[in-house]
Amino acid sequence: MSRIGKQPIAIPPKVKVEVKGQAVHVEGPKGKLDWQLPRRTSLKVQDGKVVVSRQGDDAQAKALHGLSRALVNNMVKGVSEGFVKKLEIQGVGFKAAVQGTNVNLSLGYSHPVVYPIPAQIKVTVEENTKLTIEGPDRQVVGQVAAEIRSFYPPEPYQGKGVSYTDERVVRKEGKTVQ
Repeated sequence: MSRIGKQPIAIPPKVKVEVKGQAVHVEGPKGKLDWQLPRRTSLKVQDGKVVVSRQGDDAQAKALHGLSRALVNNMVKGVSEGFVKKLEIQGVGFKAAVQGTNVNLSLGYSHPVVYPIPAQIKVTVEENTKLTIEGPDRQVVGQVAAEIRSFYPPEPYQGKGVSYTDERVVRKEGKTVQ
C-alpha cells in the first residue's frame, strides 16, 4: 500500500466529513470545501477517522491513493485551522491596501495594480508592506500569493519587489566603474 495513503486522517471536533459516491464535502469553522475523488479510490468515515482505499495495485492507482489522502487531509486541516501565506513588499513607494474585495498594489508602475480577492480568502495588510493571505483551501491560498508576487517578483540587484517573508533573494553585484 501507499505509505501516505494507508494512514487514517483524524477528524477534529467541529469538523464534518460527508461522502456521497465520489463527492467529498468537508465543513468546519473556517469554511466549506468540496472535491471529487478520482476513479479507483474510495473513502470511508469510521470512528472519527477518514480512511482512503484504492482498487488495484498498478502505479497509477497507488499514486492516486496517496494524492487523494493528502488532498482530503488538506481539506480537513483547512476547514479546522486554515492556511496562511505571508508576502512582503520592498521598494521605495511600494505599498498595498485592501479596498473592499480588491487588493490595490502600488508597485512603481504608472498605474495601480488591482487584484480581485477570491471567495473564502481573507487578505490583510499591515504597515502598508506586509500582506497576510488566509483561507481554508491550500491551493487557492498559494495561487493568490503566487499571482500577487508575479506582479513584481523580487529582482536581484536592488531587492525590490514582492516576496514571501521566508524567501531568500540572492543578491547580485552591480557593474563596477573602472
